[in-house]
Amino acid sequence: MNKKFLPKVFGWMFIGLLVTFLTAYTVSLNAKMLENIYSSFWTIIIFIVEIIISFTLSTKIDKLSGTTATCLYIFFAFITGLSFSFIFLAYEMASIIIIFLVAAILFGIFALIGKYTKIDLSKIRTYLTMGLFAVLIIMFINFFIANNTIDIIACIISIIVFLGFTAYDIQNICENSMYYDIEERNIAIIGAFSIYLDFINLFMDLLRLFGDPRD
Repeated sequence: MNKKFLPKVFGWMFIGLLVTFLTAYTVSLNAKMLENIYSSFWTIIIFIVEIIISFTLSTKIDKLSGTTATCLYIFFAFITGLSFSFIFLAYEMASIIIIFLVAAILFGIFALIGKYTKIDLSKIRTYLTMGLFAVLIIMFINFFIANNTIDIIACIISIIVFLGFTAYDIQNICENSMYYDIEERNIAIIGAFSIYLDFINLFMDLLRLFGDPRD
C-alpha cells in the first residue's frame, strides 16, 4: 500500500467530521432552522437523502468522477450535521467534547489494531453485520416500549459492533487500496466514508450512554 494513502483517508474523514459538527452547532443556534429540520417532512427528506447518498457511494464509487464522489461525501456530512444539531441542545457542551475525545481515543486504538494485526478480520464481518441488524431490531422495538435498560443494552452492543467495524474497515482499506480499478481519490473518499460512519455511530452511542443532559 502507498504509505501516503491512509493519511488521505483520515484527512477526508476529518473534513467530513468538521463539516458535520460545524453544521450541527450552527443550526443549534437558530431556533427557526431547528423547528423546520425536526418537522416530520424534513426529517423524512433528510433520512431519504442519506440513504440515497450512502447507496450511491457504496455501490457506484467506480463510476463516479472524483469531484462527484467528493461532493456527495461532503453533502452527506452536511445533512448529517443538520440531523445531529439536537445534541447541542440535549447535552452539555463539556460532555460533548469529553465524549468526542473518548470516542477518538477508542477509534484510534481499534484503527491501529486494524492496521497492524495479522488476523484476517474479514472473518468477523458476518458477525458484525448480524450484530448491527440486531441493534436496529432492538431499537425499532424499543421505539414503541421506551425501556431504558433495553436502550442501554442496544448502545453497548452497538459500541462493540462499530469498534469491530473500525478495525475491519481500516484493515480492508490497507489491504485493498492498490487493487481497485478506480482513481485514488475515489478510494480515499469511500474509505473515509466508511470510517466516518464508524466514528459517528460510536460517538453517538457513547453520548447516549454517558452524555450529561442539559437541565
